[in-house]
Amino acid sequence: MTLFPEADILSREMESWKGFAECLSPNDKQEFLKMLEKLHDYSTAINAKAEPFPSEPVIMALLLEQHKLIQFLRNLMSKTNKKSNKDKTSLA
Repeated sequence: MTLFPEADILSREMESWKGFAECLSPNDKQEFLKMLEKLHDYSTAINAKAEPFPSEPVIMALLLEQHKLIQFLRNLMSKTNKKSNKDKTSLA
C-alpha cells in the first residue's frame, strides 16, 4: 500500500494500455505514451468514478485532451488566416 492509492489505480490502468502501444508504429507509440502521461492531469476526475478499473474515464480524459488540442489548433489557424487576410488587404 502507498500513500497515494489513487495513483496506483491510474498507474495500473496506464500499464494495461502499454500492450496496445506496443502494437503501434514507433511514431504512434511515442505519441500514445505521451497521451497516457497526460492522464496525470486528470487523475482526480478519473478517480472520481470510484471503480477499480477506470477505462471509461481514462478514455474520456484522452478524448478531452485531444479535443483541447484540436481547439487550440483551430484557434491558431483562425488567427493565422485573419493575419494573412489582413496582410493581403493592406497590400492591395
